[in-house]
Amino acid sequence: MNETILTAERQHLANLLEAIQRCAYFLHASEQKINWPLTATQLAQRKKDPQLFESLAAINERFAKLQDTLGAAMRHSAMLMSEPTDSFLKVLSFFEKNGVISSVSAWQLCRAARNLAAHDYEVDYAAIAEHFNTLHDLQGMLYQTSVRLLAHTLENLAVAPASSDFTQEFTRIAA
Repeated sequence: MNETILTAERQHLANLLEAIQRCAYFLHASEQKINWPLTATQLAQRKKDPQLFESLAAINERFAKLQDTLGAAMRHSAMLMSEPTDSFLKVLSFFEKNGVISSVSAWQLCRAARNLAAHDYEVDYAAIAEHFNTLHDLQGMLYQTSVRLLAHTLENLAVAPASSDFTQEFTRIAA
């Protein structure tokens, strides 16, 4: 029975790792539809462009989804490594010490940028441009964290993504 529980927990982590690759793939796809950096003038001129604002909405959602999935995978892999998971700060500290995240403060910066979009309904095009340019600048950190987390779980837990459906694209995106 205990082996079945462990197998299920490892499978859950493998699914999360695949989801990370999928999230990165779709975030990258949305990012490719935008000419970076954004400016307030561009946004004001295209304020009624549904394709632009649908792409921006997708970037918000996919950035958040990637960070959330990374967080869930870090917590779950820490649990499988018998590390403290009672607070996410302990999880972040563990992964900072192991070189998966560059720093706790960098992770928190991503979280703050992500949360601003979820709670702020901005109409100032300069602020909107700044927000999306910030997400664009931070995406590389999330991609590299993803790469390091996948390597860490493979090395320490022998757990890889559940399927290789997104592996080739993920590797190219994160390079």
